[in-house]
Amino acid sequence: MGTGYLADTNSVIEYLENKLPEKVLLFMDNIEMHLSIISRIELLGWSKITEPQFQELNGFISVSYVYNLSEEIVQNTIKIRKLHKIKLPDAIIAATAITNKLTLITRNTADFKKIAELEMLNPWDIS
Repeated sequence: MGTGYLADTNSVIEYLENKLPEKVLLFMDNIEMHLSIISRIELLGWSKITEPQFQELNGFISVSYVYNLSEEIVQNTIKIRKLHKIKLPDAIIAATAITNKLTLITRNTADFKKIAELEMLNPWDIS
């Protein structure tokens, strides 16, 4: 895999709420943030989001690189869905990471463990 990182929605929320260990917060402060279009939708589309939260998330997203659905991501998503029983949003996130040679930062490693070609980093495991 490459040296870049794609942050899953849960990692972004925990990062912005300072819920991660300090060492992890520093690590994430110093990487270029990449997001799937799915994470953008999940972050901004939450029904209970307040206006200040929306503004904070929108600001964070605006300085992140967001991957839209390219044909290659779509084809990789189809392949993942055919091979593994995984929810569509998770399949798109995994396909985005694989297509762009990024390591996925996620707490939900169990959701993705069946996808052998996907590199993952659980932020709670950074020491």
